[in-house]
Amino acid sequence: MDEQENRSLYELEFPAPAMAGPQGDGPVLIHALEGFADAGHAVALAATHLREALDCELVATFDADELIDYRSRRPMISFTGEKFDDIEMPRLTMHALVDNAGTGFLLLDGSEPDLRWDQFTTAIAALAERFGVSQVVGMNAIPMAVPHTRPSGVIGHGSDTAALGDMPRWGNEMKLPASASMLLELRLAEAGYRTVGLSAHVPHYLAQTNYPAASAALLAALGQVSGLNLPIAALENAATKVSEQIEEEVRGNAEISTVVTALEQQYDAYMKAKADRELLAADENDLPSGDELGAEFEKFLAEHAAEFDRPQDPDEEDTP
Repeated sequence: MDEQENRSLYELEFPAPAMAGPQGDGPVLIHALEGFADAGHAVALAATHLREALDCELVATFDADELIDYRSRRPMISFTGEKFDDIEMPRLTMHALVDNAGTGFLLLDGSEPDLRWDQFTTAIAALAERFGVSQVVGMNAIPMAVPHTRPSGVIGHGSDTAALGDMPRWGNEMKLPASASMLLELRLAEAGYRTVGLSAHVPHYLAQTNYPAASAALLAALGQVSGLNLPIAALENAATKVSEQIEEEVRGNAEISTVVTALEQQYDAYMKAKADRELLAADENDLPSGDELGAEFEKFLAEHAAEFDRPQDPDEEDTP
C-alpha cells in the first residue's frame, strides 16, 4: 500500500511538530480507542483528561466516513422539538502533547474504527515512522468481577517486556474477539516497535458509567512503562467523588450491597492467596541450591582437612 493510499484515511496538519521522547529518542505514541474495550469509559476519560490538562496540538484528523459504520454505532442527533440542530459525529484524531516535565508525546484517541483495520494500522505505522516513534502504548478497560472498594488493577502485555517490569500479566493462552487496539499492538510490534498494552479492571456492575478510578490507574501505569510525567490528581479526586456516590447507592440497596460484599471477600481471598504464593516463592529462593550446598560442603572439608586426617588419640575414643 503506497503513501497516497495511507494518506486517504487522514489529513495532516502543517507544520508538523518536532518531538523527542523521555530518553531523548523518538516520542511515545499512545493509542486510546473508545468502543469495544472501554468499560467505565475509562479510556475516553483518560484521553480527554490528557488533552485538557496538557499543552495539546492537533497533528492529524482521520476520515470517519472511511472508518466508521454509522448504522452499527449511530451518531446522536439533537432535536429542539421543531428541528434538528446538531449532531455528534464520531472523531478520531492524533495530537501532540507535552507532559509535566516538558517531554512531547503523541496521543491517538477517539472512536475505534469499524472498517479497514489493515489500512488503518498501516497508516498509523506510517505516522509512527514519520515522527520517529520509539514506543507504542495502548490503553484498554475491561469489565471484571472486582469491587469498587478495592484499588483498580492494571494488566500489562506487549513486546516491551523490559518496560512492563513486574506488572501483573494474564499468564494464560487464550483466543478472544479482536479490537483495533489489539491489532495496532500486534502490527506495530511486527514492524519492530516496542509495544505495551495496559488493560484496567472495571467493576462489571459499573461498566456503563464513568469510572475515573480506572482512568487514574491507567495513567499511573502509563507513566510507569513510558517514563512520561502525567497529571493524575484530578482523576483521583473525581474517583473519590464517584466512590462516595456509589457508596450511597450501595447502602440504600441490600441486593447490591450483598453483591459488593461477596466480591470483596473473593478479591481479598485471591490477594491473600497471591501474597502467600509470593512469600513461599521468596522463601524457596532464599534456600541454597544443591550446587551451592555442595560447594559449601567442599569448602568446609577443605578448611577442616587437617582435623579429619589427624589420627585419633586412643584416649579420646572412649571419651563420652
